[in-house]
Amino acid sequence: MANLPLRMSEKEMEDLRERYRELIGFVPPRIQARTDLLARLDPDTLRLQEELRARLMYPACFDVKTAQLMLFGMLLMDLSDAARLHAIAARRAGATYEELSAVVGLAFLFRGLPAANRGAEVIQEILRMEEEGRL
Repeated sequence: MANLPLRMSEKEMEDLRERYRELIGFVPPRIQARTDLLARLDPDTLRLQEELRARLMYPACFDVKTAQLMLFGMLLMDLSDAARLHAIAARRAGATYEELSAVVGLAFLFRGLPAANRGAEVIQEILRMEEEGRL
């Protein structure tokens, strides 16, 4: 991307990315790519995306843990790999493994064994990451 100069300050881009670090502990690669590209091509769209994300990701009527547990379940229903990120965020916000497992159980009711298998895989990955000190 060296041929495309930044059209927003490094500080502003880092401030946007810091929101992800606070929530999940790191900036996921796809978010890194989107923020890097739009900071160079269309910073106004990036700002709008991030403003809308911040508004909807943190509704006043839910605490962060509850919102992240719901997002984990919603994404698990689609077998989305982003479910892992929201499970990590829920855990960082105080969710227990029992709560994560209960969400997997709910997803199983309406999505079946693929959701149960993916959910168990995600939870075990988070356990390993915590044991290794990566979370």
